[in-house]
Amino acid sequence: MNARKHSRRVAWPRRMVHLILIVLALVFLTLFLLLPLATVFVEAFRQGIGPYLEAIKEPEALSAIQLTLLVAAIAVPMNVVFGVAAAWAMTRFEFRGKALLGAFIDLPFSVSPVVSGLVYVLLFGAQGWFGPWLDHHGIKIIFAVPGLVLATMFVTLPFVARELIPLMQSQGSEEEEAARVLGASGWQMFFRVTLPNIRWALLYGVLLCNARAMGEFGAVSVVSGHIRGLTTTMPLEVEMRYNEYEYVGAFAVASLLALLALVTLAVKTLLEWRYGDEIAAHAPGGH
Repeated sequence: MNARKHSRRVAWPRRMVHLILIVLALVFLTLFLLLPLATVFVEAFRQGIGPYLEAIKEPEALSAIQLTLLVAAIAVPMNVVFGVAAAWAMTRFEFRGKALLGAFIDLPFSVSPVVSGLVYVLLFGAQGWFGPWLDHHGIKIIFAVPGLVLATMFVTLPFVARELIPLMQSQGSEEEEAARVLGASGWQMFFRVTLPNIRWALLYGVLLCNARAMGEFGAVSVVSGHIRGLTTTMPLEVEMRYNEYEYVGAFAVASLLALLALVTLAVKTLLEWRYGDEIAAHAPGGH
């Protein structure tokens, strides 16, 4: 009886601590995530659905939406190729400079996006290192779509690789070596052994990379030149409209960005719910 009372006295403070932590987490998420997100949609529809749709249908807004999707459609597949290749090199080979490669992969996490944009201006701008040569050959990178793609690729470069590297390290290379012994070619080994084992981490990396690509502001702002209807992505369009006191239009475009982020989260959650057991089996430490 005394032991039971003692266990209850010990368990009660633990439950209180758990409850307090949960409440604090919910309050934090409400104040710093849910409330700002709800404010975007409230402000976007403040004047009704008509002005909202009109703001979205404006040529500048449609151009910004198309350009954002185009940049993401180019940058994300490029980073998928790089991420898979980098993860393969980091986990399957030993070579000089391996630690340096890992540091380079993480570099965009530590460098300000604005600084990365300035680097591209220094390299490819009119007064940059390669600017005169590019201008002579009629190639335009800065203040054009190629510059937006390069800046976006730099900022989103680590996402796919950093999802794959821990998983491939934990899985080891035994299955791939067995496939090689059985006569599989390099491509057969990759598509039939490696890719099925990493597909969920790869998908997560693609989702994160895509969300970051569509929402990038700093680096894109530097290299875009803010040419309305030509080099303004959705985040830049939001800033320009807000600075021009077009609040409905600014929040309307912002709501589309928020909606894209919510769709990304919904897809991730749906995959976890639908294929949770399979994802856990391929996660680090899974069996």
